[in-house]
Amino acid sequence: MSKFIKIGELSKILDLTNPITKKNSNHVLRYWEKEFKQIRPKFINKRRYYSVNQVECIKLIKFLLKNKGMTIKGVKNILNSKINKLDDHNSHGLKAEYYKNNFINKSKSILNKIKSFKKNGKKNTLKS
Repeated sequence: MSKFIKIGELSKILDLTNPITKKNSNHVLRYWEKEFKQIRPKFINKRRYYSVNQVECIKLIKFLLKNKGMTIKGVKNILNSKINKLDDHNSHGLKAEYYKNNFINKSKSILNKIKSFKKNGKKNTLKS
């Protein structure tokens, strides 16, 4: 059984938050749903749930839009022309750069957790 992610959780994962209010910017994801046919969440009790494959696609869309500064039309062209599949073997391609960036971010997160653990030790969750 595959795991589904709610829209609020996905906003947190993608760091789509309003910098002033610190609230999730779910409207961005709803807008992207209208623009990209690859994003089709499952609706259960009028709530959106995204599959793991859709989350990866959305991460790629965010990377191309926000990090690479591409337009929506440009990202649509890339997703529709299957450049992604050809790009897997190109170490200088957009998808390779996305995976590299994703790997670097995960590595930094793990290192920060290790440093925190070394500094603070194991936290005692039991209260006396």
